[in-house]
Amino acid sequence: MAEELLIPTTGKITSQLTSSLLAVAFLSSFGSSMLYGYNLAVVNSPAQYIKDFYNRTVVARNGTGLNEEALTLMYSLTVSVFAIGGLLGSLIVGILVTRFGRKGTIVKTTVLVFIASVLMGFSRTCESPEMVIIGRFITGVHSGISLSVVPMYLGEIAPKNLRGFLGLVPSIFIGTGVFTAQILGLHELLGKEEHWPLFLSVVVVPTFIQLLLLPWFPESPRYLLIEKHNVHATITALKWYRSKCNIQAEIEEMQEEQRSLSSVQTLSVWSLLQDQSVRWQVLSVVVINIGMQLSGIDAIWFYTNDIFEKAGIPPPEIQYTTAGTGVIEIITGLIGCFTIEKLGRRPLMIGGFTMMGLCSTGITLALILQTNLSFMRYMSVCCVVGIIAGFCIGPAGVPFLITAELFKQSHRPAAYIIGGSLNWLSNFTVGFVFPFMQRSAGAYCYLVFAAVCFSVAVYVYIVIPETKNKTFLEISRMFSKKEAVLETQGLTQLDQLKLKKMNGYGGLEHTSLELDSSSSAP
Repeated sequence: MAEELLIPTTGKITSQLTSSLLAVAFLSSFGSSMLYGYNLAVVNSPAQYIKDFYNRTVVARNGTGLNEEALTLMYSLTVSVFAIGGLLGSLIVGILVTRFGRKGTIVKTTVLVFIASVLMGFSRTCESPEMVIIGRFITGVHSGISLSVVPMYLGEIAPKNLRGFLGLVPSIFIGTGVFTAQILGLHELLGKEEHWPLFLSVVVVPTFIQLLLLPWFPESPRYLLIEKHNVHATITALKWYRSKCNIQAEIEEMQEEQRSLSSVQTLSVWSLLQDQSVRWQVLSVVVINIGMQLSGIDAIWFYTNDIFEKAGIPPPEIQYTTAGTGVIEIITGLIGCFTIEKLGRRPLMIGGFTMMGLCSTGITLALILQTNLSFMRYMSVCCVVGIIAGFCIGPAGVPFLITAELFKQSHRPAAYIIGGSLNWLSNFTVGFVFPFMQRSAGAYCYLVFAAVCFSVAVYVYIVIPETKNKTFLEISRMFSKKEAVLETQGLTQLDQLKLKKMNGYGGLEHTSLELDSSSSAP
């Protein structure tokens, strides 16, 4: 256990945003979250070129080409294999962050991006569709790791009153990555047929910049103190990340958490699932991470051009309309980032999911009515923009932040494994199934997404408390009180039931058991 420290006090913990915090948030998100956003959208623009490449290669190998269904299946695999890689990455993140630390994991896993870029960049030269698919899989593994580690890292280095702001920085870079892919995919840039392998492999550039600069910054202070018991490295890291604030108070808060975990090792996923004291936290992570992907945002990102084509947008205008949605992503991401510490986590998630549900319903109506009302095709575009805006303002980044906030240090890696694996599994499901849903259900497929969005918004409203400006221990105690209230209500209900039996000489009364309205709350 770390020794008690006496450090000169310079006042209360302040909300100062230092250049070091901003630099780390930028670098860790630039080479990781931006890459994730880029890979979500990069297959959208060159879709037809990639399909033609697959067909030509199969013809050269077998003498016959692929039928439409087989080609759709192969391209769907190319799109969704990214999520399979992400699922694998999310499953091993707990081992990596425990062994290498938060920053160490981000830096060491950059090698995956270089391997993937080489495979995709030389796929056409080698006449190998397999290289494209494997490259997408490897970038997915990297994104699966970094999408969990980066929010964990930023959440642990940030003071509690800036944790929300820094926690949403990755979502801004996800939107920036999507926008970058949309701009580079324009026909005037890398949107030509001869450039698509370069278009897929350009992801190496931000990762290379991250690899050059991020190693110079310190590791997470919480990881250094609570898991590595390295007092002096913790002090050095806190001095690096804080400016004129009371690091003594912050270290004391970490040591309090460390003492509460003195007899607890880092939990495995199975142990976390069996721990009744955190059941509501685990359920909340499950709901918001599944809801984040089943909200339909991946269908929008993966197949934007197809959606606009079916909405009746003229083909020459589609690529510019798609690029315009990227601007909305960045603007709404910035709005969410700069308002989260004022509004809180709950309003951004509830408002974002509700807006997405309304717009998904609107797309269905617009696609049904556009055969009779030509102006409805523009309604479809507005609804797509609304879905993207609703997602980026809250659901894009808050679930990752909430996953870090709801758990103590010993539970956090396992929680990220659960949330990340479900996130990526849902991502794969949408990416693979949506083209077939669209062909079979037509416009009505968006109603499924609407139902998911409304359900998650209701769950967040009822169950998840506001975590703004609270320490990890304070949040944990909030849920402990919820558990205690539930147990008390359960015992009260049992006692009342026994009393009714006694009054009825062993038989239950026909009148219903009446409880306070508060007892129905989770």
